Amino acid sequence: MSVGSVMVGVLASFVQLISGEPMRFRVEPKSILTSVGGVLLRVLAAPAILMRNACQGLVEAQPNMWFGLSLAVAALWSLFSGALLSDLVLTF
Repeated sequence: MSVGSVMVGVLASFVQLISGEPMRFRVEPKSILTSVGGVLLRVLAAPAILMRNACQGLVEAQPNMWFGLSLAVAALWSLFSGALLSDLVLTF
């Protein structure tokens, strides 16, 4: 899971460094190619987006249940992303 968490964090931080704003789930369709690339990027960086939104919700006094569910989904997503990355690295 740590490989996936690190990969997701580095990817989300890199996008924020390049664009100057944090990643969101919203995709602005400029062309089909950029839309597909944006969706793929968000699929990989989704745990970081989920946790940032969950932390903001916790500050805004949302129920703790939503934070726990977001944490569980982000952890599983990071686990699967890390397994995929590890498999790709070990295959090549």
